[in-house]
Amino acid sequence: MDTVYLKRILEDEKAIRQRILKNNLSGVIITFISSLVVVPLVLILAYLLINGISSINFDFITQLPKPVGEAGGGIVNAIAGSAIIVFLALVLSVPPAVFGGIYLSEYPDSKLSALVRFSNEILQGTPSIVIGIFAWVLVVVPMGHFSAFSGSVALGIMLIPIVLKATEETLKRIPPELREAAASMGVPYHRVILKVVVPTGLKGIVNGILLGATRISGETAPLLFTAFGSPFMNLHAGKPMSSLPLVIYNYATSPYDEWHKLAWGASLLLILAVFGINMLARIFVSKQGGGTQ
Repeated sequence: MDTVYLKRILEDEKAIRQRILKNNLSGVIITFISSLVVVPLVLILAYLLINGISSINFDFITQLPKPVGEAGGGIVNAIAGSAIIVFLALVLSVPPAVFGGIYLSEYPDSKLSALVRFSNEILQGTPSIVIGIFAWVLVVVPMGHFSAFSGSVALGIMLIPIVLKATEETLKRIPPELREAAASMGVPYHRVILKVVVPTGLKGIVNGILLGATRISGETAPLLFTAFGSPFMNLHAGKPMSSLPLVIYNYATSPYDEWHKLAWGASLLLILAVFGINMLARIFVSKQGGGTQ
């Protein structure tokens, strides 16, 4: 009897060791496969650092481009242009996107919600070059010339589905008890939305806006048909304006080595800006108390 009991104990211990071994092995495999996702990002960043760090200096971010054949120069016009175009895109697209997200979260089963949700999914999958052509027809052709405003319209159209989806998903996670508590106190429904629901989900909405800004900040194709680019410093939204993606595209496809160096520097600067905005979004979310992400 003791021998059978001892044999069972040994078998149980062996089974436990085998399960632990399989569990550890599975953990190692999953960790290794997950780390492969980071490899492309590390390689891209390392390659940009190697090729672009030598181009970034004080003149690079404070001077205008030099004529062909002259060394030096900078891309301050592109830096300012990217900031203006993306800012205008946010101004144009964030209000309708946020209100659209609020409507979808509050009336998820209405026919209009189904239409808006379907249209938003189609818009999110539309190629950026098609949106650029649409903005060209919508804004550039009637105006008769390229402009930063038309570029902002194109980028704003691309931003709407991102912010709308982020707003809807954020507000859907807010407990219905908050709405019911406010409504039970006699608060009008629109004030419940504006004073209770939206502030509760504010950090998730802002996070979606910032991530959307990083998404559109690197787009080139829509700007080729709209903002077009300019070698001069221009702060007027009604005129052609340079931007970092346009500078990278034009300089990288040129036959001049000096412009190739500037393209690498602009690429590194753009990726650092994207990282900065992503970090800002994470810091904002982590420091905001309460709410829903």
